[in-house]
Parts: sequence; structure tokens; C-alpha cells
Amino acid sequence: MINVPKINLGIIAVSRDCFVISLSEKRRKAVAEAFSAKYGEIFEASCTVENEQDVAKALEQAKKAGCNALVVLLGNFGPETSETLIAKYFDGPVMYVASAEESAADLINGRGDAFCGMLNCSYNIGLRKIKAVIPPYPVGTADEISDMIMEFLPVARAIVGLKSLKVITFGPRPQDFLACNAPIKALFDLGIEVQENSELDLLIHYRAHANDPRIESVVKDMADELGMGNQYPGLLPRLAQYELTLLDYAEKNKGLSSYVVFANKCWPAFPKEFGFEPCYVNSRLASKGIPVACEVDIYGAVSEYIGTCLSEDAVTLLDINNTVPADLFAAKIKGKYNYSIRDTFMGFHCGNTPICKLSKGALKYQLIQNRLLENSGEPDFTRGTLEGDIKAGPVTFFRLQSAADTNLYAYIAQGEVLPVKTHSFGGIGIFAISGLERFYRYVLLAKRFPHHGAVAFEHVGKALYTIFEYLGVKSIDFNRPSGMLYENENPFV
Repeated sequence: MINVPKINLGIIAVSRDCFVISLSEKRRKAVAEAFSAKYGEIFEASCTVENEQDVAKALEQAKKAGCNALVVLLGNFGPETSETLIAKYFDGPVMYVASAEESAADLINGRGDAFCGMLNCSYNIGLRKIKAVIPPYPVGTADEISDMIMEFLPVARAIVGLKSLKVITFGPRPQDFLACNAPIKALFDLGIEVQENSELDLLIHYRAHANDPRIESVVKDMADELGMGNQYPGLLPRLAQYELTLLDYAEKNKGLSSYVVFANKCWPAFPKEFGFEPCYVNSRLASKGIPVACEVDIYGAVSEYIGTCLSEDAVTLLDINNTVPADLFAAKIKGKYNYSIRDTFMGFHCGNTPICKLSKGALKYQLIQNRLLENSGEPDFTRGTLEGDIKAGPVTFFRLQSAADTNLYAYIAQGEVLPVKTHSFGGIGIFAISGLERFYRYVLLAKRFPHHGAVAFEHVGKALYTIFEYLGVKSIDFNRPSGMLYENENPFV
């Protein structure tokens, strides 16, 4: 998976100077050994932090080791000032954890009081307005802490990626498409760069790639990927030319950023001028780790990128599109799955979902655009979508969004794609989310979220919540269970 940061973890132990320093050192070693045995390499800073001078020494060790994410271990009570300065001066995400006591036989010199020390640590983090990750229950044994570190790893990957991300856009949103309009100030506050371009800029670069010698190899790769779904082999050279255009543009326009996503206009002018629909190419880039959001949805692209970093897998962006017909629900879902019809909907887009996430993908044409632009005739430039039912399995439907107040808002809803045929067109699946009826009304509608949602093909809600909290998202909503009212929910319904 390209376009995703590699995290090099480090662990630094801290010790209150009136406690036994060897206890923190012993516990740091035990955590590092437990993590290495279960998950992989982690750098152990030999300098245990007791004071501010030690902060500089320990961070220098971490820097020389190439660490871009840190775990700070309170092996005992810990020095509340120095330990929080680690996060202040480290250029990357930091997680704080604390050691539990090991044995009733060793509660004199072997008692660390880190359970108490975490309270002071948290207080000082807030006092200094420092961003840091604290697990849901941050105190544990070496083995338990190693599991916390493993859960921190994808979170750190997303934080590092966002800090050096550039969103490249082409074209304004289509007419009557205010839904994906949102102020981008909040993205700059996160350190994300935005480079906005015209569709004409993209067309110029596309034409410059005519007769590119690499087109032939990309065409072969596309044909191999599509297999029997390659319904328009003659279209592949145009699509390959476009794929190379985007990849080259990303590389040449990264600037000081390390990672790139796109938010591109794809209709109505695009297909006629370029000669194809870009959906299949968008799907291929998403599978490589470079999401391309439809309809210049900047926050959709950023949301997709977060999902990519978390899962290290392909993601997609879908419309919260249409209801499941009652006859289909009765025949294929009712009594077989523990959902009501109002827990289900169809997630759809024209054809941007990677083929690895479709049960049977094929290169087709955009039916809606064909009606609009080609008068429902033989498809020509409206070809280029990747269509098929989305594979069944767990999913997380989510979105990061800004509003007129330039604050950040988000939602997270875990559910699944059901193994039920949609009998429809596009890249589409039947999604089931418990409590969707209330979530739709009191989050999606009440909070004015747009119809686009990012989809990760596993349950990543826990990590997403941690990231959104770290980013300072003002409100993080989720599909609440029965009996837990939403803000402003009518209690008499």
C-alpha cells in the first residue's frame, strides 16, 4: 500500500525522582519484550526521564533511531512536568500508558503508583494543551500494554499521514451540489495542504500524456485485473493515460507534503471532454492507497485517507443512496438477519469501489450520465465505471466534516454489507447498521452531514474515535443503541 506512512515506534520510560528508577526501567523492558514477541520491533530509549534535561536526551535517542511515534510509559508515579514535555517537543503522535502493580509480595519497593500518576499526567496534558493519546483504560501489565501499543499503531499512522497530506482538487463541484461544500480552514488547522485546480489544468496534463510509452503496460495490468469483466478493451488506453496523468501529477505536486489524495470533478463536462468516465481509474488509485473522491468532495477524500491509514487496505466513498425495497427485504433479509428494514440502505456510487471489494466487478457505463449526455443511446464517452455488488462483510461507515463555524464534526457507524444481491447498477451494496433509523434522523439529517460517506471494510470505530478525539473534533456521533437518546431527539417517539 503506497501513500501511507511507515511507523517506527519508540518507548520512553519516565520515573519520579523520589521513586525507584529501576522499577520503571524493568517495566519498560518488559513492555518492549512483550510487544516484540507478539507484534514486532519497537525502539527502547535507554534514557529514563526524571527531569527536563532527560527529556532532551531521550528525544535525541528516539530521533536518531528514526522514531515517528512514541509510547511514554509511567513505570512509577512519573514526573508530571517532564513526562508531558515529551509530547510537547516530539514531532509526532504520543501515547501515554501506565504500569499496573505485579504482585502482592512486592508492594514496598515494587509499588509504582502509576495508577495515581496517570491522573497528574492527564491534568498536565490538558494544562499545556498538548495533544496525546490515552487508551480507554491506560493501566496494565506488560502484555496488556503491548496490546494497547498495537492499537495505537494504526492511529499513529493516520495522524502522521494527515500531518503531511495534500489534497489536490480539479474543478468546482457540479451544479446543485452544495452538499459537499465545506470550509477548508479546519484542514489547514490540521496541517493539511489543499491545492485547487481547474478541470482545464487536468485536461492539459492528460493530453500531454498521449502516446506515453507506459500506457501499454498499464493497459495490460487493467486487463489482467478485470478478467472477464473487461467489456470495453478498446477503452483501456484512454483510462491508462488518465491513470498515469494522476500519478504523475501527484508526484510532481506533492511539494513539501509526503502524501496525496484527490478530490476531482467527474461530471457533467468531464466525460465528454476526456472521452470516458474516470470511475475505474479512481477505484484503482484507491486500491493503491491514493483515494480519489468523487464530485470534488475534499472532506470525503480526507475521510477516505484516514480509513486507508487505519486499515492499510482499500476504501471507498459511497452515497447513502436508496432504501431497500420491501419485497427484497421480505424475501432475502427478514428473519435471516437481525435487522429491521429501517436498519438497511443501499450504498452506491457510479463505479469507484476497488474491484477487490466487489463480488464480481466489470467495466461498464454510467447509466445516469448516458441518459443525460448521450440520450440513452449506445454508450461512448459515458463508459468507464466499475460496477458490481459490494462483497459481504464488516464495514465502518464514517465521515469527517467541517461546517460554517469551521469546527470539525464526525460520525462513525459500524455495520456490515449483507450477502444479498442488489439487482441494481453501479458499485453498490446493501448496508445494515443497527439503529440506522434514528441515526439517519438525529445525526445525518440533524447535523447536516452530506450524502457521501467513507467506507472502511472492517470495524475500525475504536481507532476512528481515538483519531477524531485527538484531532479535536467538536462532536463525534455514532449509531446509539435503543434507550440512549441523541441530542434533540424527541423522547416521545
